Amino acid sequence: MKDFSNAIIECVPNFSEGRDMNIIKQITDEIESVEGVSLLDVDPGKATNRTVVTFVGNPQAVIEAAFLAIKKAGELIDMRTHKGEHPRMGATDVCPLIPVSGITMEETIAFARQLAQRVGNEAGIPAYLYEYAATADYRRNLADIRSGEYEGLQTKMQQEQWRPDYGPHAFNAQAGATVIGARDFLIAYNVNLNTTSTRRANAVAFDIREKGRQKKDENGKVVKGADGEPEWQPGILKNVKAIGWFIEEYGIAQISINLTNMNVTPLHQVFDTVCERATARGLRVTGSELVGLVPLQAMLEAGKFFLRRQQRSIGVGEAELVRIAIRSLGLDELGPFDPQKKIIEYRLRDVNVKRLVDMSVTRFAQETASESPAPGGGSVSALCGALGASLGTMVANLSSHKKGWDHRWEEFSDAAEKGQELIKEMLYLVDEDTNSFNAIMAAFGLPKATDDEKAARKAAIQAATIYAIKIPFRTMEVALDAMALAIDMAAKGNPNSVSDAGVGALCAHTAVKGCYLNVRINAQDLKEHPEVKPLLERAETILAEAASREQQAWKIVIDTMK
Repeated sequence: MKDFSNAIIECVPNFSEGRDMNIIKQITDEIESVEGVSLLDVDPGKATNRTVVTFVGNPQAVIEAAFLAIKKAGELIDMRTHKGEHPRMGATDVCPLIPVSGITMEETIAFARQLAQRVGNEAGIPAYLYEYAATADYRRNLADIRSGEYEGLQTKMQQEQWRPDYGPHAFNAQAGATVIGARDFLIAYNVNLNTTSTRRANAVAFDIREKGRQKKDENGKVVKGADGEPEWQPGILKNVKAIGWFIEEYGIAQISINLTNMNVTPLHQVFDTVCERATARGLRVTGSELVGLVPLQAMLEAGKFFLRRQQRSIGVGEAELVRIAIRSLGLDELGPFDPQKKIIEYRLRDVNVKRLVDMSVTRFAQETASESPAPGGGSVSALCGALGASLGTMVANLSSHKKGWDHRWEEFSDAAEKGQELIKEMLYLVDEDTNSFNAIMAAFGLPKATDDEKAARKAAIQAATIYAIKIPFRTMEVALDAMALAIDMAAKGNPNSVSDAGVGALCAHTAVKGCYLNVRINAQDLKEHPEVKPLLERAETILAEAASREQQAWKIVIDTMK
């Protein structure tokens, strides 16, 4: 049986309570009581009377936490008195599982069915399966399962085709029913309109959503097909579900959107299309909000999209791209948008891991000056390379909006974007060089009492040493690319910044030479090893090429300043 201890799945249960924080806290306490689970986000909505909770962990822990939360919600929430703007059919309305890492969708489906079985059999709450976990095609769509909502559930459950997949077939008046499934990452997203009209908001929602709207003839009657069912006119955007509603809490109408595949239809395209359709109907989009968490990639793509619209360089830092996305999408209209709390990758960062690149300049310098042998020359060389790439990128960005060079913005934007990739890899190598040294030290600390232990220790030391050769070698390669960027910007970029490009080339050359020394010293006892020998030969070539490039950069800079 596969070991899932290192696998990660995300769970995003939606509870039908958004006003009583005491009830919400009791439910989330159940989640946090399970070891191996991290509670990432709790997002209550007063108007919807609904709370979206996000947590992650290994599958077994997530299933346990989800079961306890669903059971507790069924005990605390009484659906007989529940009112809210959002469609719902149970105390825990829906509970999807999403594979994050180390687990396939098929394996996630098995865990979803395991959870549904426990909810049905142990908690006594009728459970339906949806999306990838559905037991029939007609049950894949959440909206179809939830049609009729809680008020129609008792009658619906009596129909053979809508009997629950697990649990009692009798109506549970207090808890309703729960829909459990496995799905891809879903972005829950609301767009704000300058109207209070739900009907007008729905008109825009029907324009954009994949399902579209029912066809009508010239007299306004619904057109039906040969099977007697209404015909549908598809909407503009694929993998988008949307409805319009009025949010009393804010005094506005919104378009509530579920984006089920951001790779097909990205977040910024949804926003832009809503803006177009709203304008066509005499409405204005005033902002938007994200419910729950959003992948970093969605924000970065949005930032780049809006910068391209302005013909500005997209080769800016990650934080700036996120800031542009927040402002352009109006994500802070209804309340502060904190990227550290709303972007899933930021929430998953291990705050206990201390990285060199997160230190202040002063702290890094003092850490290097300490008695510890790491960080050492390799990490410092990689930092020099990162600074060299940063200077080349800076010149590219400055050149992209130089007066009179508007026609060249894309050329420099491409160069800056390449520079950001180099910076990112160099910063990774700053820490990885120290990590590789620590791995060697750990291998030397292995036991060596028996012959087998001695052999295992020797093999571990060799493997760690080879890795400690490959890391500075990779730094040499990346630094050489950073030199090429700096030279290109010195030759073609804003002449007022030519000295900056020159310094960038010098920093990158330092990285090459410094890491060459590291490669050589780490390879002293392995020069003829089949993995090491070609690296040493290539390192000599890179060293010579870097020396030539420094002379080239120097000449360009000095000639430009004459």
